[in-house]
This record gives sequence, C-alpha cells and structure tokens, in this order.
Amino acid sequence: MRSLVVLALCCAAVAASPKTPSRIVGGNPTTIDKYPSKAGVVYTADNIHFYASCGGAIINNRSILTAAHCTIDFPLFFLRIRVGSTFASSGGEVLPTSASIISPCFNRATLDCDISLVRTSVSIVYSSRVQPAPIAGQFYHLPDEVPVWATGWGDTDPDVPSLSEQLQEVELFTVNQEICRERFLLLDNFITPNMLCAGILDVGGKDQCYGDSGSPVYHNGVIVGICSFTGPCAAPEFPGVNARVSRFSTWIQDNA
Repeated sequence: MRSLVVLALCCAAVAASPKTPSRIVGGNPTTIDKYPSKAGVVYTADNIHFYASCGGAIINNRSILTAAHCTIDFPLFFLRIRVGSTFASSGGEVLPTSASIISPCFNRATLDCDISLVRTSVSIVYSSRVQPAPIAGQFYHLPDEVPVWATGWGDTDPDVPSLSEQLQEVELFTVNQEICRERFLLLDNFITPNMLCAGILDVGGKDQCYGDSGSPVYHNGVIVGICSFTGPCAAPEFPGVNARVSRFSTWIQDNA
C-alpha cells in the first residue's frame, strides 16, 4: 500500500569519489504554477544581492526540504529561501531563515543521508504559486522503472556550464537499487538504502546535474527524492542519485 505524509503547521504545532552536484539536462521549461512546492535556496552576504545555489521543496508553512550538503557549511545569516517564482534570481518572495537541521546520519564523504530541513523565520503564505507537497511515508511503495519528475534551475547542457534562469522539468525513471549500486562501484561510490536512483539508464541524455542539488523528485505529486549527486552528467551508465525521502519521513515529521 502506498503511504504518504502531509505536513501541516498551525499555531506552531506539526500535525502530520567523483560526485557531481546536480542540474537538469534534457528537460523542458516549466513554471512555478505546475510545481508550487518548488523553492530555491539562495545565499546573500548583504541582504541585497541573492545568489541561487540549490533547490528545495515546501513541506509546510515554515519548513523547506533540501540536501544537507547545500546548507551544512552556511551560517543562517547568509541563507534565504525563495518561494513562488518560476525564475532562479527574481520574483516570488525571499524569506529569512531561523534554523537549519541536518540529518543526524549525514556523511559528508559518501553523501549518505544527504537531506536537511530549513525553517523560515516567518510563515510561508500559501497561494496558487506557493503550496506544500506531501512527502513519501515510511511504507511508500516505489517500484523500479516508474516515471518520476525532477525540477531545477541548474545547467541544461553538461558541456557548457550555465545555470537556467527559468525552472526546468525532466521525466526520469526509477532505477533498480542493485543495478545502481553496481554501476556506482565503478566510480568507487557506494549506494546505500537511503538513496534513490533515477535516470534514463543505458540511454542517457536526461539527468539531474550541476546546480539542482536539494531539488525534489516527484512521483504522482509526492516528494520521493531530494537531489544529491550523480556521475558524469546525463551519461548512459549512471543515473542521478537522490536522498530517498521515505527513509527519513519520521525524522522529517519530528523536525519540520
């Protein structure tokens, strides 16, 4: 049986070896209206100039789900969240942050448990362009070779580094865990049960890659993955690797 978790916040109570940070390759332009839970993790040194770095997803009216490697080295003073915009560097609303909570099992060397929560210091106001998305629960069933959707503002060409200003989407397919593990052993990377692999295996041309770390992967509108790393971008042999959200659902509910 499929299991999902919807997180809501009311009156401050929760109810419910070569690794490459990721971008979208081989996708298509899309808009925030289609993905209103999509958020941008941005950095600022002066609260005037904001630099897009990673993606994230709104899961309630104070919390963003993103990758641990996107937030672990940045003081909250520099960390902001952009919501409600199709564009990486403009539009929507930029919100200050009050806490960054890293998964306690995060391993910087292997990127195992590469997931974190960022709390905003003001409530996220919902609209048609700003909405939370449900997360996969502990028993969420996600078969091999089913379609999932990744979004991001990262580069669209693996050979020409250049971030996309407009939000991109790409359809990928889940990859068998053992096959993914065997492929990444060729790069001396270890795939753990906390990871979810998705791509166009043995075909390539579509992938997550530079600039989209922390962005959500959706299955039927449910967040099942958080973009973590990949091998060579869009290479046929190697899918993208995400934090498997269902493995962290209890931790997310306890901390969001």
